[in-house]
Amino acid sequence: MEKDPTCGMEVDPATAQKSKYKEKTYYFCCPTCKEVFDKEPEKYVKEESGGSSCCGG
Repeated sequence: MEKDPTCGMEVDPATAQKSKYKEKTYYFCCPTCKEVFDKEPEKYVKEESGGSSCCGG
């Protein structure tokens, strides 16, 4: 399992939305979290704790 950097939910890499940033792949629980990350990836890479709870997670 991987942690969605935007909301903190645990996600299965096999079925998750994905984005690559600075040679690392990040995994997301839903398209909304991926979109939020893609707009400001540096914000979430620095935090690494998530917490926006966009999906109730």
